[in-house]
Amino acid sequence: MRFTSETSSDGVREQLFTLDEIPGETSSETPGKTPGGIPGVLWTPVGVGGTRPLILIGHGGGRHKRAPDIVALARRFVAECGFAVVAADVPAHGDRPEDAEYDRIARENQARVEAGEELAPLIAGFQALVARRTVPEWRAVLDAVQELDHVGAGPVGYWGVSLGCGLGVPFVAAEPRVRAAVLGLGGASASAGSAARITVPVEFLLQWDDERVPRAQGLALFDALASAEKTLHANPGRHGELPEFELDSSVRFFARHLR
Repeated sequence: MRFTSETSSDGVREQLFTLDEIPGETSSETPGKTPGGIPGVLWTPVGVGGTRPLILIGHGGGRHKRAPDIVALARRFVAECGFAVVAADVPAHGDRPEDAEYDRIARENQARVEAGEELAPLIAGFQALVARRTVPEWRAVLDAVQELDHVGAGPVGYWGVSLGCGLGVPFVAAEPRVRAAVLGLGGASASAGSAARITVPVEFLLQWDDERVPRAQGLALFDALASAEKTLHANPGRHGELPEFELDSSVRFFARHLR
């Protein structure tokens, strides 16, 4: 784990890093390494050491680890709860190199939609493909971050909607360190099997008029979650119109389950 920059403001420290070693991941050129490494960012309270809860945030499709909404939410978790927060660019996003295979699939999916196919199953198939890489990558990021003295091996939460949900469901299902999750704006097409293995508390966000994920798919994903404690937050609006007050609820949710 190589830190490349550090800044702080309003009591929040932001550290950019690159993680090179990914267990089980290889490339033809550099066995044991992810090409270009995994760029990430860690937010923590300024001048405070010791073990604390850690939240991993999964960004949306076409976004990146430091998208304005990600930064704003991360800073709230740090400033209001004293948590650590980490986010990493998923393949072909942010500071990651372009991926020829993903670009080809994206072009093919666009052509299929223009030919009349439904969008949701195509999105689900693509997210399932990407998740095969991001699950081990995110687990390696957790390993590295929790070795730091100012983070430690405390309880872990996960927050992710849209692409962050499609990749987050298999991650939460596979990662026993995660004790609570906020998920949403995703469907059951690719994630129902993984959702059936999730038993931690979940807050699930659904936009009633979502044009990318059919309402029935979102409800089916919520239904597939095996969690004894799960809450559905449904609001009117399209895919990108998640109400600001739902972020307030996310802060309360993690404060309740991770402290």
